[in-house]
Amino acid sequence: MFNLLLKRPQNIKNDVLSGLTVALALVPEAVAFAFVAGVEPLVGLYAAFLVGLITAAIGGRPGMISGATGALAVVMVALVAQHGVEYLFATVILMGVLQILAGVFRLGKFIRIVPLPVMLGFVNGLAMVIFLAQLKSFKVTGENGEEQWLSGGPLWWMLGLVALTMAISYFLPKLTKAFPSSLAAIIVVTLVAIGVHLDIRTVGDIASIAGGFPEFSIPMVPFNLDTLLIIAPYSFILAFIGLTESLLTLTLIDEITETTGRPNKECIGQGVANTVTGFFGGMGGCAMIGQSMININSGGRGRLSGISAALFLLCFILFASPLIEIIPIAALTGVMFMVVLGTFEWASFRLLGRIPLPDAIIGISVAVITVFTDLAIAVITGIIMSALVFAWQHAKHIYLKSYKNEQGSIVHELNGPLFFSSIRNFNELFDPKNDDADDIILDFKNSRVYDHSAIEAIDSLADRYIKAGKTLHLRHLSEECKQLLNNAADLIEVNVMEDPHYHIADDKLA
Repeated sequence: MFNLLLKRPQNIKNDVLSGLTVALALVPEAVAFAFVAGVEPLVGLYAAFLVGLITAAIGGRPGMISGATGALAVVMVALVAQHGVEYLFATVILMGVLQILAGVFRLGKFIRIVPLPVMLGFVNGLAMVIFLAQLKSFKVTGENGEEQWLSGGPLWWMLGLVALTMAISYFLPKLTKAFPSSLAAIIVVTLVAIGVHLDIRTVGDIASIAGGFPEFSIPMVPFNLDTLLIIAPYSFILAFIGLTESLLTLTLIDEITETTGRPNKECIGQGVANTVTGFFGGMGGCAMIGQSMININSGGRGRLSGISAALFLLCFILFASPLIEIIPIAALTGVMFMVVLGTFEWASFRLLGRIPLPDAIIGISVAVITVFTDLAIAVITGIIMSALVFAWQHAKHIYLKSYKNEQGSIVHELNGPLFFSSIRNFNELFDPKNDDADDIILDFKNSRVYDHSAIEAIDSLADRYIKAGKTLHLRHLSEECKQLLNNAADLIEVNVMEDPHYHIADDKLA
């Protein structure tokens, strides 16, 4: 629908200007997520600075932006409400340690098991979440303390400035790519609002972003088992959500930039960043798909883009808060709307009639779950649904190739995987009473036995042949099959040279 992705070569100018654009967009997001978590705005801003700086410097995906995110903030709010902000800092430190361990043990590779329909659902769901989050910009707090929609002149000015921001972001790259269009849009809209003396909401109306340099401090919590029992569940959840969102965003940027990130290195980068952030009064964070897309669209490709974004944000906090606080919220809302248009996979509408129905259902389900719950639940649900579809489809790929050998025995060559989902089809392939010979050979050369259900099916089949008064031979089974089979154990023919070696998912072997 829109060609928003500018695949510029990596250079210092693009990275620095892109970093400035990202820094401007980070301010309201960090402040908003701090409010969601129930902490001071500076706690969110410090997280955006520290997490963004460290992951950009040592992470596994140049060009990806990290900071305080809503996915983590919604988990933190209960901890802060019950135990206070110091417990949050301790939780963030433990969260970082867990993420470092995930990278050390190379768990980042498991992001590869996320199927394409789940990725599409993830991208579309996050695009909708970003869109819905921007609608708050069109609300104000009334005299009774309740939020209500803008109306009249303020609404039209808001819509006009958002439209102007989007128009500049879209059309400026067609004229020149020497300057990031998003940054140009923010500057122009800010000058228009000041020049016309518009009474509209600005960044300063949300909260003051003035502050000092983050200071090192050890979280003021008791160092005992009770504290660990409080923070450990939150740390595990936050670490999992943070890595899931970061690695999925990494995969998305890989596809956009046609480059390859390093998931395990990113896990370590995220972990180090969160561990350090916890000691400097930050709320922790992970990759931010919205800001990452702004960075990519603005030409940011190298590590310098993320580093400069973090340093610019620190400069805003220390020196330039009055200038940043006059930026209209409408300008940042327009930039985020452009991110929504660039993030949403519009091609997925064309694919609906061309891809298998289960894939379409999975993609839609992940998107909906992402909007109404959170990313981690959506991705896990999508992977489970994909796994069940895979199991159902592969259950049909089991068949026999039968023939009579020179000795007059019937040989049944089993083809396809034998596991819980294919057991019924497996049983229907055999009719012991009506086999033409009394000597039957079941050859597993082209098959694999995967789980306990498969072992039980082989045992049951052997029992059926024994009751029919016929001799059954089992060939090319692994050593573990022989250990697990009961009725059919004595029927296995051992061939040391040809028998395969593979493992079976069965609790008896644990």
